[in-house]
Amino acid sequence: MTDHSLPATAPGARPRVEFYFSFISLWSYIGSLPFQQLIARRDVEVIYKPMDLYQVFAATGGKPPKERAPARQAYRLVEMARWRKVRNIPLNNEPRYYPAQPSTGHRMLLAALNGKAPAAATHAFVHAALKAVWADELNIEDPATLVTLANDSGLDGTALLAASEDPLLHAREQELTAEALQRNVFGAPFYYFNEQPFWGQDRLELLEAAIIESTASN
Repeated sequence: MTDHSLPATAPGARPRVEFYFSFISLWSYIGSLPFQQLIARRDVEVIYKPMDLYQVFAATGGKPPKERAPARQAYRLVEMARWRKVRNIPLNNEPRYYPAQPSTGHRMLLAALNGKAPAAATHAFVHAALKAVWADELNIEDPATLVTLANDSGLDGTALLAASEDPLLHAREQELTAEALQRNVFGAPFYYFNEQPFWGQDRLELLEAAIIESTASN
């Protein structure tokens, strides 16, 4: 297999986290603001890796929420209520436009990254797209919605939408999905730091501890 992982953070360099996620991921949204606070607090470089979450589920034994056993569906709602309170965020149990196909938005993000968009604008777009699904009742399959989200984040939404049709970006999203599977990613959010995997937004504390330990040792 080809090793797509990044080398460990060099001594004295900014910590670097690879972030596998999808704009339709509930738990990526719930952890979005705390992750961005961690990014700012520890001066982290984020390598965004949007992936096809449905494909990851299919390959690793996971199921979309509506296909899970009733007991699992019921407990998911309990956890959503808990984390809504803990994170103090708006969160809809049954968002109007879920499930949705996030591929166009993913490719717009990849186009922004290719264009060396400012990190702050990129972070804002990722959070806005996640919040659009889970709190704002917006349809991220709608191109106009995506353009508005990008524009409001400080990006050129029209240019990114046009760029998203590039076949190379379609291929890149599939490459990232294959890479995720190769690295044993089975859900979202999934963070990698110095080849250590962290699954779930409730592992952010552990991720930060690893970053602190690595920084101290360097």
